[in-house]
Amino acid sequence: MSFIHQLPQWPEFEFDSKKILPLVGRVRNLQGQLSGKMEAIGFNLKNEAYLEALSLDVIKSSEIEGELLDLDQVRSSIARRLGMEVSGMIPADREVEGVVEMMMDATQNAKQKLTSERLFGWHSAMFPSGRSGMYKITVGNWRDDSTGPMQVVSGPLGKEKVHFQAPDSKKIKREIQKFLTWFNSNSNLDPAIQAGIAHLWFVTIHPFEDGNGRITRAITDMIFSRSETSSQRFYSMSSQIRLERKKYYEMLEKTQKGNLNITPWMEWFLECLERALISSDQIVNKVLQKHQFWIDSKEIQFNERQTLMLEKLLDGFTGKLNSTKWAKINKCSTDTALRDIQDLLTKNILEKEPGGGRSTSYQLK
Repeated sequence: MSFIHQLPQWPEFEFDSKKILPLVGRVRNLQGQLSGKMEAIGFNLKNEAYLEALSLDVIKSSEIEGELLDLDQVRSSIARRLGMEVSGMIPADREVEGVVEMMMDATQNAKQKLTSERLFGWHSAMFPSGRSGMYKITVGNWRDDSTGPMQVVSGPLGKEKVHFQAPDSKKIKREIQKFLTWFNSNSNLDPAIQAGIAHLWFVTIHPFEDGNGRITRAITDMIFSRSETSSQRFYSMSSQIRLERKKYYEMLEKTQKGNLNITPWMEWFLECLERALISSDQIVNKVLQKHQFWIDSKEIQFNERQTLMLEKLLDGFTGKLNSTKWAKINKCSTDTALRDIQDLLTKNILEKEPGGGRSTSYQLK
């Protein structure tokens, strides 16, 4: 079985401009519309929307690889780095801090050169314990293939299907140098096209023992940030890829087993970006609805516990909210939690969720 990186002309990619450029035009139009919309909503709400988009990017990029991060930890970590005050800030685990640090560096310092040392720093930040789950891995350096070739496989033991095999580890330095030289040059390519090529190219090199997908998406976001007039972005490509994860892996596998004409990959990538930009309305609307809620409730008095829980509900509380969870989050007794909830029911802020059962749960009215 041969792969794209084994072709003699690798990495001289080709694509059909007639098919790609109309998609680029649509993406650029949506980026302009989003930029204009965000300029109109004011400084504080823009920051809130940026926090929301960046938090989603970190969470969803990790989810694509099966890593589940705590949303409150991610939001708190990003808010601290941005100097923002948000309700209910909590300490973050080292793993969360590392992923946030990588994404912040990629997007906030997008115009700085991408180097091997910078990539090593990102990788070290992502795996502060030197382990991926239970397994010790090489951190802050290229993989060495000491246990065999780097492969993406599925299926039971003895009947594995090889979806992809990365270049031999001895070739990584040369492959990465080619990539970095291209990446850091003053490319005449539109940034959306450059992002699609960079995404495919880096994930095909697969230079690390683990974390390649998340670093690939950080590099993609870095290019998007370079192309924007502001370091703030209000859409999440990783969220859209997460929604289309099956198709994402199918397109990668098909392209990596194909030839250097990557038109189908570029079409899918740009259409995915287009859908991400369209979905940005959800991020903006969520921030505006939250803002409107506090305006509508300005005459109502809430204690600190109630304010914290309302913020969590407005940000998208995971699971069912009941008195036990309220007490645990606020570190108070169940009786106090019930009094807080009853007060909000009386004030028509909360209502009981339909269904009932053994444990009553509540939602915003």
